[in-house]
Amino acid sequence: MSPVLLAIMISVSLFLGAFGVFAFLWGLRTGQFDDRSKFLDAVHTDGVDELNEAVMLEKRKKDAIKRKEAKRRPQD
Repeated sequence: MSPVLLAIMISVSLFLGAFGVFAFLWGLRTGQFDDRSKFLDAVHTDGVDELNEAVMLEKRKKDAIKRKEAKRRPQD
């Protein structure tokens, strides 16, 4: 393989990689990957029992975090 061909292949691959990174960062910045209606649609399809269970799990998680933080803090 000639060095000229190898240099062309490397430069093209670097250009395409940089373009991919730029496109990904642009997508993140403009919110292309955000699905704002995802959670609202889930509320419409979930039943009352599932929603109550989700609230209860969230409360348990918050309580567990508070207990962990209380153990880490030194008592005055």
